[in-house]
Amino acid sequence: NTCERTKICRTASQVFDGDDEYSLKSSDPMSKAAVKISGDLLSNPLCEQDLAFLESMTALDTAMKRMDAFNQEKVNQIQKTVIDPLKKYSSVFPSLNMAVKRREQALQDYKRLQSKVEKYEEKEKTGPIMVKLHQAREELKPVREDFEAKNKQLLDEMPKFYNSRIDYFQPSFEALIRAQVAYFTEMHNIFTELTDQIDQGALTDEQRKQENEAKLNELRALSIVADD
Repeated sequence: NTCERTKICRTASQVFDGDDEYSLKSSDPMSKAAVKISGDLLSNPLCEQDLAFLESMTALDTAMKRMDAFNQEKVNQIQKTVIDPLKKYSSVFPSLNMAVKRREQALQDYKRLQSKVEKYEEKEKTGPIMVKLHQAREELKPVREDFEAKNKQLLDEMPKFYNSRIDYFQPSFEALIRAQVAYFTEMHNIFTELTDQIDQGALTDEQRKQENEAKLNELRALSIVADD
């Protein structure tokens, strides 16, 4: 029914909200760490001895800073267009739950008084019983009206709320996709440019392996690097 579907919708929105927030919180420290690593490499003593290495590390540092800037822009966009709307959407559920509880309480009150009326209706129609039956019916009337009003409100509002989810979430999903496409397109451009800057010699895999090993040997030779 609509109530169960609304519960599922609430759970899904909370999970999606949590996953997205976790993704944002984890991506920011990662990009900051990349900037720190590139900065540390740029301050490595080898940069003073090897101009080519200095140029490569400068290019890497610039690329990492660009990556961090675009990551921050992505985080801000997703926060504004996805996370905040999801939080606003989820904030409606507590009031819906309260409305359901009030309706259930009204139903219990209605059933209790209806049972009381039926009990008097089954008894012999003496004067005192008829008085009690009349009183029970009068007591039942406003309770029944209250239940019917609460029930009608839920039957009207919950389907509308549930059916509006697509129109509500659609802009957020589109914004998320656009933000991700823009971010990863820019990442592709950044690392393509970085590869072109660093790999100027068009080395083969074997040559690159030998060069990397030579650089590692130079690092191992430094007194600040502990032996294995």
